[in-house]
Amino acid sequence: MTTGVETFEFQVEARQLLQLMIHSIYSNKDVFLRELISNASDALDRLRLESLRDQNLQADTSDLHIAIEIDKESRTLTVRDNGIGMSHDGVVELIGTIANSGTAKFLKELRESKDAAASADLIGQFGVGFYASFMVADEVTLLTRHAGEKQGTRWVSDGEGTYTIEPVDDAPQGTSVTLKLKPEDTEDHLYDYASPWKIREIIKQHSDFITWPIRMAAAQPPAGTDESEQSEQKAPELETVNSMKALWARPKDEVTDDEYHEFYKHISHDWNNPLETIRMQAEGTFEYQSLLFIPARAPQDLYMQDRKRGVQLYVKRVFIMDDCEALMPEYLRFVKGVVDAADLSLNVSRETLQQDRQIQLMRRRLVKKVLSTVKDIMSSDAERYTTFWKEFGRVLKEGLLSDLENREAILEVCSFASTHDAEQPTTLRGYTERMKDGQEHIYYMTGESRSIVESSPHMEAFREKGYEVLVLTDPIDELWVDAVPEFDGKQLRSIAKGQVDLDSEDEKDEAAEAEREQRQKDFADLLSWMTTTLSEQVKEVRLSSRLTTSPACIVGDTFDVTPALANIYRSMGQSLPEVKRILELNPSHPLVSGLRAAHAERKDDSGLAETAELLHSMALLAEGGELSDPSRFIKLVAERVQQTL
Repeated sequence: MTTGVETFEFQVEARQLLQLMIHSIYSNKDVFLRELISNASDALDRLRLESLRDQNLQADTSDLHIAIEIDKESRTLTVRDNGIGMSHDGVVELIGTIANSGTAKFLKELRESKDAAASADLIGQFGVGFYASFMVADEVTLLTRHAGEKQGTRWVSDGEGTYTIEPVDDAPQGTSVTLKLKPEDTEDHLYDYASPWKIREIIKQHSDFITWPIRMAAAQPPAGTDESEQSEQKAPELETVNSMKALWARPKDEVTDDEYHEFYKHISHDWNNPLETIRMQAEGTFEYQSLLFIPARAPQDLYMQDRKRGVQLYVKRVFIMDDCEALMPEYLRFVKGVVDAADLSLNVSRETLQQDRQIQLMRRRLVKKVLSTVKDIMSSDAERYTTFWKEFGRVLKEGLLSDLENREAILEVCSFASTHDAEQPTTLRGYTERMKDGQEHIYYMTGESRSIVESSPHMEAFREKGYEVLVLTDPIDELWVDAVPEFDGKQLRSIAKGQVDLDSEDEKDEAAEAEREQRQKDFADLLSWMTTTLSEQVKEVRLSSRLTTSPACIVGDTFDVTPALANIYRSMGQSLPEVKRILELNPSHPLVSGLRAAHAERKDDSGLAETAELLHSMALLAEGGELSDPSRFIKLVAERVQQTL
C-alpha cells in the first residue's frame, strides 16, 4: 500500500542557500555531473562493502554500474546506479539536509567564504553537492530504493518553494536522478547537457578514474545515413565510457600528467595542479599501491583543529574510509592521495584498523617515501623545493618532535635562515660543510624576527669569529630545538644559553688562561655585589665571553625554558614557574669597568644600585624583552641624562 504525496516547503534560509549554490558557488557548471557520478560511485562502494559484511543482505550485486540516459526530445538527463540506495527516512535526512536547522549556519559560512575552493569544501562537508543539479535543471526527480527493502521513495523539486516526497512500490534497487534540463545559454556557461558528446567529455575529464563502469548509449551514426535509419529501429547498444581502471593501478606510461592533475583536484578540492605526484607499489607478502600528491599550496585548514589529512584507504578497489589518519602522521597532513591494499580485513573498525600491523607497515613506508621525494626535489629543483618549504616547512618541523624514527630524514630536508646569507636559507648539511676549523657545534638563536636576532648582543662574538648562526623565528622552532640534540654528530647549541667558549684548542694558551683568571678575581667583588643587588631579577651575574661591543646581555642556563617558549605555554593555558636568568657583563666595556672602579671606591653609593638596574634593563631591551616597570626605567635614564648636562 502506498500513502499520498507529501509536500514540504523550503524555509526562507533554504531558498536563499539554493539560489546561492545555483548562481554563485560553481564557476564551472559541468561539475554537476561529477557530483552525481561521485554520489553514484559511493552508493556502489557502500553496497559492495555492505554485501561483504552482511551475507544475508538481499541485494543484487552481479552487475554493479552507473548508467546515464539522455532524452534529447524531452531534454532530460538521468544518472542511475544500482547501489545501496536510500530508505524513506534516509531521503528525508540526507536529501532534505538543506532544510534542516543547520541551514542558517551553513549559509552564513558560505557567504563569508570568498574563496571558491573553500566554498567547494563547504559543500563537500555538508553533503549537499547533489543540489548542484539545480544549476542546470529546472526540476530534479530522485527515485531510490534501499537494498534489501521493498518500497522505494520519489523526491521531486524545482529548487524554488517546495519539494514532494512519495512512496513508490516498483522502484528498482539503487538511485536515479533525473534532471529536466534548462535551455542552453553559452554566455552563462550553461552548455547543452542533452548532448551525448558533451556528457562524454565531462566524464572523461572528471570521472574517468571511477572504478565502476559508466554506461551510455553507443555513439549514433550521422543522421540521414542508412546506418542511422537502421539504428533507429533497434534499441541503442550500451558502452562503457570511462576507463574503469583506477589511476594508481594503471601502468605509469599509460597515465598522463593531466590525468594525475585532474584526479588530484577531484580528491583535494584544490584548483591548482599538485607540486609533486608520488607513486608507490609494494609487492610480496603484503601488497599495496599508493598514489600520493604534495600540493603546491597549503590548504586553508592546515592549522585548524578539525582538519583532515586527505589520504583515502581502499582494499581491492573497495572504498574503506575517506580520511585515514592511521596512514599519515600529523606533520604530513598536507599530503593527499589514495592507498589501495590487497589483503587488509574488510570488517575491521576504525579503532582496530589503527592498530593493524599492516597499516603501521604501510605508514612507515609511505612516510619514508614522502620524505625521500622531498629530498629528491631539494637536490634536483631548487625552485620547487623553495615553494614546498614556504608552504609546508613549518608543518614538517612538527615531525622533529613527534617522529623519532624519521628525525634524521626530516632534518635533512629542512631549511633555515642563517647569518651566512641574508636571502637564501641553508640546510644543516650545508651548514656543517661550511663550519670553520675548530668549530665543534651548530649554533642557533631563536627570536621573533630576523632583525631582532641579528641585532642581539649574543651575536657579537660569533660575528667577530665569523661563525655562522642559524636564525630561527618560527614558533615551532622554540619547541624542536630542545628535543633535537644533534645533527651528523654535531651538537645544536643556543648562543643565548649556557656558557660560550669560542676559542679553539690552539688559541687556549697559558697566558690567556692566566689573564682570564686575573680578570675573574678583579671583578669578583662587583659580580657578588650585583648578584645580591639584582637578586629579584637574576639568578647570577657573571663575566661574558660572547660580548665584544655591548656592555651586558641576558642568557639562560643550558636547560632553562626561554621566555618565548614560556609565552607559548602560557598562551595554551599552561602555567610555568618563573625562571630567573643570568646577566653577563662585558669586562672590556667602559661602562662595566667604570662601574667596577666606582664600586671599589664607594660601595655605599645608592646610585650604583640604580646603574646596575639600568644595565640589566638595557640588556633585557637589547634582546627584545619587556621591562617589568618601563616608567621606572625612563625615570632613571632621564636622571642620568640630566646629570650630563
